[in-house]
Amino acid sequence: MTALQLNADIYSSLATIAEDERLLARAAKYLKRLAAKKEDPTLMTREEFFAGVDESLAQIGRGEATRISSKEALHNWLNTL
Repeated sequence: MTALQLNADIYSSLATIAEDERLLARAAKYLKRLAAKKEDPTLMTREEFFAGVDESLAQIGRGEATRISSKEALHNWLNTL
């Protein structure tokens, strides 16, 4: 099913239950829970964050870090990315 067909199906179902406030409230509650489950790809779990910190500290320990001591050095480094 395409997104357009799914939207039509959802609106048709909502029109069917629009007269029943109890059913409409249940549908709204479910849709809110469903929308909350949609993942934001920019977010990470607490565990993922601290794993990244640990990996960064390990890289520093292995001498794989870049030391930047001035604004100009930061600007130059950023331009290489």
